[in-house]
Amino acid sequence: MKIFEELTARGLIAQTTDEPEIRELVNNGKATFYIGFDPTADSLHVGHFMALCLMKRLQMAGNRPIALVGGGTGMIGDPSGRTDMRKMMTTETIDHNCECFKKQMSRFIEFGEDKALMVNNADWLRDLNYIEFIRDIGSQFSVNKMLAAECYKQRLERGLNFLEFNYMLMQGYDFYMLYQKYGCNMEFGGDDQWSNMLAGTELIRKKLGKDAYAMTITLLLNSEGKKMGKTAKGAVWLDPDKTTPYDFYQYWRNVGDQDVLKCLKMLTFLPLEQIQEMEKWEGQELNQAKVILAKELTELVHGKDEAEKADVAAKAIFMAGTTENMPETEIDSSDFREDGTVDCQALLVKAGLVKTRTEGRRAIEQGGVQVNGEKVMDVKAAYTKDAFAEEFVLRRGKKNYRKIVLKED
Repeated sequence: MKIFEELTARGLIAQTTDEPEIRELVNNGKATFYIGFDPTADSLHVGHFMALCLMKRLQMAGNRPIALVGGGTGMIGDPSGRTDMRKMMTTETIDHNCECFKKQMSRFIEFGEDKALMVNNADWLRDLNYIEFIRDIGSQFSVNKMLAAECYKQRLERGLNFLEFNYMLMQGYDFYMLYQKYGCNMEFGGDDQWSNMLAGTELIRKKLGKDAYAMTITLLLNSEGKKMGKTAKGAVWLDPDKTTPYDFYQYWRNVGDQDVLKCLKMLTFLPLEQIQEMEKWEGQELNQAKVILAKELTELVHGKDEAEKADVAAKAIFMAGTTENMPETEIDSSDFREDGTVDCQALLVKAGLVKTRTEGRRAIEQGGVQVNGEKVMDVKAAYTKDAFAEEFVLRRGKKNYRKIVLKED
């Protein structure tokens, strides 16, 4: 299977311009493509993960990636997907964040001569002459068309300032400059970036004529990937000082049953045939798929040694719950409701893991409660007596375990 077809099979491609030409370039290793990263923090997070994996896949197929860090656009901030304006950062903070990005990206992408490039759009954006830019570039953009773009629509009701309104011009100009300076013929980005990406393609063709044939493509779930980067406790970072390899491992170990195969396809480098075999898995086998996902991605980000340590630590902590030394809480028929179930909030209170049902509900909502290693997703989760026929381990947080034992009447 060639790379374009593999990307499609893995569910990564949502829409394209000029699909036949894109397929031809990508499959023959002739694409010089870029993906942009605005340095809004000093670490990448799992929301960037899909883009980094995509760059790695395409480089392995002979294509040339350009990682564009937004030292210039970062001074404005992308309004896409936001209800308010981004916090303004100093140039010193932006430059520091860009340096941090490069170190982390090097784990995924091979930089060097005739290999991947790291480029900073501060090189051409920070010293622009505003009048010349508006005359030369701004004249190519239709305000009516810009206002119809999804990235601006959602902000108009709450207020979109002129600074943010310039962002589409900046991103379009990025593609224009990369095309001229490095022969960049393709831009990849998330589905929430489609309007901004089209702006670059159209600008190149308007300014440079028919011979300039830049193309754009979007990732299917990159905007969902950004949501993946957020938890109740904040972002899941790629920097081990911000999110430890163990916590990173646990994040992927606890993905929902409905997401594990999707994540394996989109984020790991396991053969599709192997992942497709897992589609038949259920129950404990599906838990094993989550372990595979967690190990693969932790190794990709933090290295094999850290992935092994995280895997051993996770198993040791959980296995501690199967020993006779684990604290137990007994329940009996009086703990069950008239419908024959006992709910998770009641179990948390009974086990002393929370003081009140309200606290228990909050712990579940924040993703901090597990039963037998599975995250409890529903605040109304309840269990019949059959659930306690075998081992039932309730966990809150990282280390608070209780074995729930049903006392026979």
